[in-house]
Amino acid sequence: MLLGLLATMAGLAVGELVAGLARSASSAVLPVGQEVIDRVPPWLKDWAIDTFGTADKAVLVVGTIVVLGIIGSLVGILTVRGHLGPAVLLTVVVGLVGVSAVLARPAPSLVRLLPAILGTATSVLVLVLLAPRPADGTDDTAPAGDRRRFVIAGLATAAVALVAGVVGRRLQGRFEVDDEREALALPGADPAPVPVDAELPVAGLTPFITPNDRFYRIDTALRVPQVRAAEWRLRVHGMVDRELELTLDDLFDRPVVERVITLSCVSNEVGGDLVGNAAWRGVLLADVLREAGVQDGAEQLVSRSTDGWTCGTPVGAVLDGRDAMLAFGMNGEPLPARHGYPVRMVVPGLFGYVSATKWVTDVELTTWDAFDAYWVPRGWAKQAPVKTMTRIDRPRRGSVPGGPYDVGGVAWAVHRGLGSVEVRIDGRSWQEAELAGVPSDDTWRQ
Repeated sequence: MLLGLLATMAGLAVGELVAGLARSASSAVLPVGQEVIDRVPPWLKDWAIDTFGTADKAVLVVGTIVVLGIIGSLVGILTVRGHLGPAVLLTVVVGLVGVSAVLARPAPSLVRLLPAILGTATSVLVLVLLAPRPADGTDDTAPAGDRRRFVIAGLATAAVALVAGVVGRRLQGRFEVDDEREALALPGADPAPVPVDAELPVAGLTPFITPNDRFYRIDTALRVPQVRAAEWRLRVHGMVDRELELTLDDLFDRPVVERVITLSCVSNEVGGDLVGNAAWRGVLLADVLREAGVQDGAEQLVSRSTDGWTCGTPVGAVLDGRDAMLAFGMNGEPLPARHGYPVRMVVPGLFGYVSATKWVTDVELTTWDAFDAYWVPRGWAKQAPVKTMTRIDRPRRGSVPGGPYDVGGVAWAVHRGLGSVEVRIDGRSWQEAELAGVPSDDTWRQ
């Protein structure tokens, strides 16, 4: 088992090192995990989100590594028992799974295949070098000499793998966009108007504006895409009169707006945290579409992320006057990478899976019949307006002290607005709640 785990660890470490040397490459574990995300049934996805929340991706990566460790242990047992051929074959098969996962991802290339190929080759090499040697030309092995050799070679292999893995992870940091993002100067825009009474004077309420580091993240990307601003392009095509290709500078040169909009995930349960409110800065998507010229019959706007995820948005929801945006700013700063840097879509009134494409690079105008976006074949609705919802934040759980107590929270019916909220305690009569002010119907309210 130890032999197999060493071979597995060495292969993964080499994959990390190669990913650190080549920007477009990634650890061999990630494409496999991404394929798992794309292929598991919807009920399993829902269970993962409900059970692990925003930690679901970390659980998947750990689970993938555990499975590789189990397979590696089996490979090691086969090797030590003299079945090196089957052990190597099983290792190659696992490597081919990684290769096929890379080929199934968007824009496969030789560079992207290298972590899986070289990692597999490393695992095979470790197996061959550390496998027990026949003694005196027979099929029996020499235990004492093999153990001594295995300990020395195994420690050396573990040390080299550890260094390679750490160096690979450090090198991958070169490709992150955090420094670039912090240096990016956003174009000016009139600040989003937030009424002075948007915050009620009650301790324990969710703030009207959700800080960036507390804003929920739900997407299918195992690794946050690192897209350079200078390399970003948005293609607008399909049922349009003129195809467009826009750079970030092109967006910066357009009229820029800032709007406070609440986004929520369709997986958010009653009382859940998969909802947030932020001031988004960008350009109106309707202006871009009108410049391209939307043709008659166009019903669906299919947006694609740099990692291949797709989203279908009703064209009418973009052109009906609501503040649908190509956003590049969030709460006064460039989008964080985990929230879509450099550009994402924001469409008020629709659940995120039909409106909020992060790392968006492609927008196609088409019909509903022509294309089913990512979640539709998995049983989700093509059109998904946000439901009317509320959440009690005070008290969130547990008991409350005796005497007068303020009960409060947030409620939202994005793009429709809320006229009133009523609260009932212990089956008594309904009482109308005090509502905070809001800048528009596109936000929640305390």
